[in-house]
Amino acid sequence: MDIEVMYRPSYSLAVAKLAPNERIRAEAGAMVSMSGGVNIETKAEGGLLKSLGRAVLGGESFFQNFFVAPAEGGEITLAPELPGDIAVIEMNGNKLMVQSGSYMASETSIELNAKISMKAFVAAEGISMLEASGTGTLLVSSYGAIYEKTLSAGEKYVVDTTHIVAFDATIEAQRKTVGGIKSTLFSGEGLVVELTGPGKIYIQTRSPQALINWIIPQMPKPPTVNR
Repeated sequence: MDIEVMYRPSYSLAVAKLAPNERIRAEAGAMVSMSGGVNIETKAEGGLLKSLGRAVLGGESFFQNFFVAPAEGGEITLAPELPGDIAVIEMNGNKLMVQSGSYMASETSIELNAKISMKAFVAAEGISMLEASGTGTLLVSSYGAIYEKTLSAGEKYVVDTTHIVAFDATIEAQRKTVGGIKSTLFSGEGLVVELTGPGKIYIQTRSPQALINWIIPQMPKPPTVNR
């Protein structure tokens, strides 16, 4: 499988060249286009309970799409829902914690599980994250560009929880406030997580929650009814 990411970082498009009969798994709605002859299979990968866990706990779709190239090979293009970037990560038997909604596609050799753990709880907005493991290519998406930061053993780095895309499972996570009570309440920074290496962090430069907070006040209010 050969993947090229175009138009990054604002409107990234992943162009995946598939070898004959090669398969790629993608999140529902990620497909933009594909060459003739590519077949799509939609199924609850891993069975009912595993798919339900990914959907309820991991923030992903219950059903996943599998695109299969014909005998002569094929092409499929993929893009995230929000304007942003795509990181192509080569997994080599390691584990990666992926924030809810950031998983986009992967080779079928990559295993995906909803992970409930203290590490996931402190690093995620919800109670769990997706744990990706295995060997192969993994695609994660972001809102905004992706900033990659590699931490050495014992090195600490603080990230706003809404800006985390993914991080190596070797990294330890601890929820923190940005400062004292005044800073926590009035700085506008919200909750942060202190990550301790070794490992790599993938950070998105924009926050989906900040976008939601900006949109809501702009929405028209229902007219007042005088009685």
